[in-house]
Amino acid sequence: CKLLWLLPKTVMDTRTATAELGWISFPANGWEEVSGYDENLNTIRTYQVCNVFEPSQNNWLLTTYVDRRAAQRIYVEIRFTVRDCASIPSVLGSCKETFNLYYLETERTLSEGIKGVEYWANAPFLKVDTIAADESFSQVDFGGRLMKVNTEVRSFGPLSKGKGFHLAFQDLGACMSLLAVRVFYKKCPSVVQNFALFPETLTGAESTSLVIARGSCIANAEEVDVPIKLYCNGDGEWMVPIGSCSCKAGYEPDNGNVCRACPQGTFKSFQGVGLCQQCPLNSRSTIEAATVCGCRSGFYRGDMDKPEDVCTSVPSAPRNVVSVVNQTSVQLEWHPPRDIGYRDDLSYNVVCRRCHSSGRRACQPCDDGVAFVSGKQGLKDTKVEISKLRAHTSYTFEIQAVNGVSNKSPYPAQQLSINITTNQAAPSVVPIMHQVSSTSRSFSLSWPPPEQPNGIILDYEIRYFDKNSSVVQSKTPSVVLEGLKLGTGYVVQVRARTVAGYGGYSKEMLFQTLTDDEYKSELGQQLSLIAGSLVAGVCIVSLVAIAIILTFPTLSEGHSSPGVKIYIDPFTYEDPNEAVREFAKEIDPSCVKIEEVIGSGEFGEVYRGRLKPVGKKEILVAIKTLKVGYSERQRRDFLSEASIMGQFDQPNIIRLEGVVTKSRPTMIITEFMENGALDSFLRQNDGQFPVIQLVGMLRGIASGMRYLAEMSYVHRDLAARNILVNSNLVCKVSDFGLSRYLEEDTSDPTYTSSLGGKIPVRWTAPEAIAYRKFTSASDVWSYGIVTWEVMSFGERPYWDMSNQDVINAIEQDFRLPAPMDCPVVLHQLMLDCWQKDRNARPKFPDIVSMLDKMIRNPASLKAGTNNVAPGPPHHALLDRAGPDLSSVSSVEDWLAALKMTQYRDSFLGSGFTSLPLVTQMTDEGILYLIFLCYCRDLQRIGVSLAGHQKKILTSAQSMRHNVDDQSPTESV
Repeated sequence: CKLLWLLPKTVMDTRTATAELGWISFPANGWEEVSGYDENLNTIRTYQVCNVFEPSQNNWLLTTYVDRRAAQRIYVEIRFTVRDCASIPSVLGSCKETFNLYYLETERTLSEGIKGVEYWANAPFLKVDTIAADESFSQVDFGGRLMKVNTEVRSFGPLSKGKGFHLAFQDLGACMSLLAVRVFYKKCPSVVQNFALFPETLTGAESTSLVIARGSCIANAEEVDVPIKLYCNGDGEWMVPIGSCSCKAGYEPDNGNVCRACPQGTFKSFQGVGLCQQCPLNSRSTIEAATVCGCRSGFYRGDMDKPEDVCTSVPSAPRNVVSVVNQTSVQLEWHPPRDIGYRDDLSYNVVCRRCHSSGRRACQPCDDGVAFVSGKQGLKDTKVEISKLRAHTSYTFEIQAVNGVSNKSPYPAQQLSINITTNQAAPSVVPIMHQVSSTSRSFSLSWPPPEQPNGIILDYEIRYFDKNSSVVQSKTPSVVLEGLKLGTGYVVQVRARTVAGYGGYSKEMLFQTLTDDEYKSELGQQLSLIAGSLVAGVCIVSLVAIAIILTFPTLSEGHSSPGVKIYIDPFTYEDPNEAVREFAKEIDPSCVKIEEVIGSGEFGEVYRGRLKPVGKKEILVAIKTLKVGYSERQRRDFLSEASIMGQFDQPNIIRLEGVVTKSRPTMIITEFMENGALDSFLRQNDGQFPVIQLVGMLRGIASGMRYLAEMSYVHRDLAARNILVNSNLVCKVSDFGLSRYLEEDTSDPTYTSSLGGKIPVRWTAPEAIAYRKFTSASDVWSYGIVTWEVMSFGERPYWDMSNQDVINAIEQDFRLPAPMDCPVVLHQLMLDCWQKDRNARPKFPDIVSMLDKMIRNPASLKAGTNNVAPGPPHHALLDRAGPDLSSVSSVEDWLAALKMTQYRDSFLGSGFTSLPLVTQMTDEGILYLIFLCYCRDLQRIGVSLAGHQKKILTSAQSMRHNVDDQSPTESV
């Protein structure tokens, strides 16, 4: 089938012609039309010429007019025979074994009158090629004549000046026969792919051209991803599908290119590749293409139910309610309904009404003071306790059984009612007492009234005792207990009384009188506190003054570092072309040889080629070209990358060889990297490299980024796709365009809009996404993602999550897990690069140093180990030996030993004021919490960095083990 699709469209074919072709020849004794036979003895019309015995031959043959039918590139297949000049005796002229092919674009056919010598001497034809025979024949071969037919195909274009063209054949002295000429063009056929219809599309003007064809969804399909398009290549083949359609809700795919309506009794509720399903229980569909099956009478779907869920009904009423009245409280219990309506979200509502004792027993809703211990709506248990009712009052309680479809039914709730009458009740318990003041012989107390007085409070009874019990009464909710002992503690209780009697005593509370010495001591402490506050205030003012004095000279000093080369933005030049001339070497185009297309860039094709500078050895190069029809701004932006690259000279940065700007096409020429982009190279060699070799690649990338950081250049698009690999597996940073093109529009799904620009979300630090704060620290974040890509052999970061989901996950402190068999030290390096605080991330020089240590100590790179020598403190890498804690005696000392004094105030302010309290952090499941990096205590006090959490918890665990081994005295 594919071969049939690729059959070209023929516009002229003389292979089967038997009538005269009627082509124009010049001169008259040149080309001659004759009938002959092909190699299969079929009759054909041919043109022959053989004037080899006459000098200075120039014989022309012009075909009839050929309509190109809007094709931009034409192919010509020529079948011919040529006689070997060596086999022709006594040749007087100059014998040839070749002929020339030309074409002429025109709106109409050329007239018969173009037979003059002058016209043919200056023929306005465009040459396609000089065609030579692969095989020639001699007049006699092996006892008889043997025909050797040659077939050659040539193409030409682009065609745009007329509706058609003529072909011309020029003979300069050959003995040959033109057996057949077939003229055709190529096209991509109409096709249905991904449920989208793409029209028949002509190929482009060049053999390497890709022509975009826009697709439209087939009947009953809708877009999934847009735009929907395919590319038609020069061979008439479809390639690179982008976007797709899928069957609408109510339709299912049939044989991959038709969306068939769901038959009656089935449905499909979503757009996509799924199939139609049978209607769920208690539902039906009476039409085709149903997106949901309607519920049968008496059945419903809840607001949160899905179309594929069964239809359900409301529950029946609860059964067998029982009440227990206790003064002004009641407890109700009941049995569940017999029918719960096919659902598992059954709950109960309790409706309370207070009824009067009139003949009609008028009832009204209970007031807000009535308390339902477990709530009065959405109850899951079949019991409820109700308190704070009025004494000697009649109530009606309705118990309703409801579920997720009760609000859909005209009879929303089946209910069961019960009537009860409360009893007389004493006051409730006084909730709490407060000490107002205290002396050496007395203290003053107060308390709030009972929450449920159940009548008028007549008085309060206060009971207090140390060894002997005493009782006093008070008409008000306060009392002064006098005549007490010095420095003695008293247990005090209180209860209220109404006409119904006393309520219960409050809980026991201890209050203590003061001795004279304690009173004086307390006064002295208050005075000391006041004096200390004054002194502290003076000290703070002094420290601030000293800090200002010490800081002032620093503020006046500059921060420049003489001798360090700094990157210069080419767009700071008034004329950006001047930057190109300053930073990029102009190359003579005659030194450049283009060999083949290896890709396409934003501005044009990318080629592999060779560069042969004068007096130097030829080298392989990559050549970026600027496509035809560019604007001046596009040319400036294209060359700006060369202006950037030309400033860099480092083994792990792609090397610029030069530019071609004084002729067309405009080119940027760089060193050639045989293995291409790092991400695709790793995917092609999944699992083929040992960890030590991957670390070597990462070290090269970090070295290149260290150089860029020292140059004060921010890359902004560091990703494995922008790292190139040569034949020696050396990795080099490339693609320096994004720093200027972030504001430009692009259809690449890798980049998504954020605050008006385009950003590679999966590789970009959160502050760069949210606030466009691009710094070397944001490049470090990207380096962490590159490290993950390398260790996962080219896996896509965050897999198939959408860009917005990635942004949300990062904001919620989600970080990528370690790839399979990834050493702990490398994953820890990734986590350090992904610190939310950009100032806490490592610098590129630190990363290079750390990778060097790993390479020198290969044992540290075994999966599951982490015994590499620790890096700088902000790396948060765990050192198994840990800091020396032998002299630690306080929380401040401990944090100083861990080099985490920034958390001092957070620890002390959250109550962790001593080392024994620290050792109890997340006492249960501490190892589990370490691995999850979700440490409740640590997050509460502000330690949000995963590496810092792990280090603190490991140290706390170590201290706890030391404490367990010591005696009680040593522990204290």
